[in-house]
Amino acid sequence: MQARPLADHGFPTPDTRMDLHSRYMTVADLRRAAQRRVPRFAWAYLDTATGTEATARRNRAALDSVLFTPSILDGEVVPDFAVSLFGETHPLPFGVAPVGQSGLLWPGAERMLARAATGAGLPYTLSTVANATPEEVGPETLGKGWFQLYPPRDPEMRRDMLARAKASGFHVLVVTVDVPVASRRERQVKGGLVQPPRITPRIALQCAMRPAWSLARLRAGMPRMKTLDRYSQDMASRDPTAHIGYLLRTAPDWDYLRWLREAWDGPLVVKGVLKAEDAERLEREGVDAIWVSNHGGRQFDGARGAASCLPAVRAATQLPVIFDSGIEGGLDILRAVALGADFVMLGRAWHYAVCALGAAGPAHLVEMLRRDMVANIGQLSVARPVDLRGKVEFANATVARE
Repeated sequence: MQARPLADHGFPTPDTRMDLHSRYMTVADLRRAAQRRVPRFAWAYLDTATGTEATARRNRAALDSVLFTPSILDGEVVPDFAVSLFGETHPLPFGVAPVGQSGLLWPGAERMLARAATGAGLPYTLSTVANATPEEVGPETLGKGWFQLYPPRDPEMRRDMLARAKASGFHVLVVTVDVPVASRRERQVKGGLVQPPRITPRIALQCAMRPAWSLARLRAGMPRMKTLDRYSQDMASRDPTAHIGYLLRTAPDWDYLRWLREAWDGPLVVKGVLKAEDAERLEREGVDAIWVSNHGGRQFDGARGAASCLPAVRAATQLPVIFDSGIEGGLDILRAVALGADFVMLGRAWHYAVCALGAAGPAHLVEMLRRDMVANIGQLSVARPVDLRGKVEFANATVARE
């Protein structure tokens, strides 16, 4: 399956583009470039948290608290970043986290990211509320995709959705449990995004200021939560104000989890864990991995920085521990692994890359993060990130107390 030329996405072609590694050296560089290309309402969906966004700041502070002392005169050390997870060996310890309405941020983002991640040997996770279906994205993952589930209310819909994910090549199920109620996401609302998306005068003006995005959007059509389309026939009879997202149940309980464990034949990951006691119980219930996350600060503004929860969760379980929330570079990946993560997922960074650089963005991000990890681990005279455990120091007590 061949990607469309970069010029078709409104981006410069390779023969006219500057060397990306001199122009975009950090995730922050990609973020700035992406913001210049995406309408305000879509940018607000991607780049904001909830409340005063204090949890997002605590995510950053918790990672910044993790320090190391460089080592000297140890000779050359060749880094080894490979990680085995669910029967797959990945050359790097990070992958693509699920992001809802990914195709709103840049048309076709789901397939671009799935293709690039799979080509790099990294896992890609498709969200239930993405703008592409499992059937469309699954072939890009070559049978190695992960599917994130916002648990549906209706049992038949639930069974059908799991069957579709499995048949499309998704072998890992990630159930998100940290969205028991909708968050307010004030800046997102002020940006003008409504569900389902529609063109208002305000949105039209924002689109006019971002012509490359608008041209790509015109070709792709209006974004919608396409995975849910087949279940929407009776929405009008339920509530005239309801949108398709109402079909999802957002407050599953332990019985619901047991049902999923019985129904899903494959690795089951629970995403949104912050407490050690929850990790212990999840292991007893038969899940296959714990995903430590506070949803990037998008759900609850009173949560701890997610990295500060890693040591206690790591101590509480023998299961693989996956982590997201606040990762902005290769050093942050090393910090998370040092605190107990076995694997790290990024969401926003991948979309900054796509929005800034189109199809060239994900591969550039992979290499950027790899180079950053090499530069930082080289100061510490260990070959594997996991060897940093026990070598952590703390700038303050935010993480150390755990």
